[in-house]
Amino acid sequence: MKNIAIICGGYSAEYMISLKSMEKIYSSIDKIKYNPYIVLLTKSKWIVQYKDKTELFIDKNDFSFVYNYEKIKFDFAYITIHGTPGEDGLLQGYLDMLNIPYSCCGLFASSLTFNKYYCNNFLKKIGIKTAKSIFIKKGDQLLFKTIIAKLGLPLFVKPNRGGSSIGVTKVININQLPLAISTAFDNCTEVLIESSIYGIEVTCGCYKTKNKQIIFPITEIISKNDFFDFDAKYNYDKSEEITPARLSKKITNKIQTLTTRIYDYIEAKGIIRVDYIITPEKEIKMLEINTIPGMTERSFIPQQIDAAGLTLKEILTDIIEFT
Repeated sequence: MKNIAIICGGYSAEYMISLKSMEKIYSSIDKIKYNPYIVLLTKSKWIVQYKDKTELFIDKNDFSFVYNYEKIKFDFAYITIHGTPGEDGLLQGYLDMLNIPYSCCGLFASSLTFNKYYCNNFLKKIGIKTAKSIFIKKGDQLLFKTIIAKLGLPLFVKPNRGGSSIGVTKVININQLPLAISTAFDNCTEVLIESSIYGIEVTCGCYKTKNKQIIFPITEIISKNDFFDFDAKYNYDKSEEITPARLSKKITNKIQTLTTRIYDYIEAKGIIRVDYIITPEKEIKMLEINTIPGMTERSFIPQQIDAAGLTLKEILTDIIEFT
């Protein structure tokens, strides 16, 4: 039986979301085929949470651990870390050096997509449309009136690297802009300011293996908050999520085709999820790419898997065996 490391935790504000994703993966993995181990990464320690609740330290030289005087190595890593060091490619680079296969995008795709500004500009080369934006770093001279003149109001201020809408602010007047930028800088050393896009918010997941591709049904997102913020994402009362989305067959096909094009262009691996806005003019604009999408009970991918008539158990086996 293969030893599978389900790697969770991480160093970002999405730590607790990662633990919930891990629980879903651990409960769904085929335990007849695999020996799954929970591997928790924090800044202070890397440990295996063993069956009897014992904490066993990971040897970072070869990503192994010892139990009852036996050295146990991993055959595969299923990464469920949202944020650094999982979603930005750092962990993937480490595993590549050890020749340990893993479940998600590699170093290039992860580092690219984790940087929202660079990713958006990279994808413009294949005609992907995104919001107008301004990229700033700490110390940059900020002319608030110039920002608003270029992007209009309302606009969104967000950390350039990160997820779950942590540190994101919707700005509706110029007086809110300084605090919004400060809040984003509290979460990242780079900030992205984007124009607001009006329309229907949707998200589409997919994955590809050596012998097939699976494009999931699209989810329509209706936030009861001012936008789809952290509260709306993880509070059942603050949003409505409809899978499959209430879209025409033509728009559905366009979004699914666009998702697979993006998948190939960034050289993705494993499950990704791409978020979009469909404007009133039926123009499709990409919001962002998630290379390690959430797998909690509340997350979109499990909803889309259910709507497709599939099981997470069979998909996990697909990814472990054939990516």
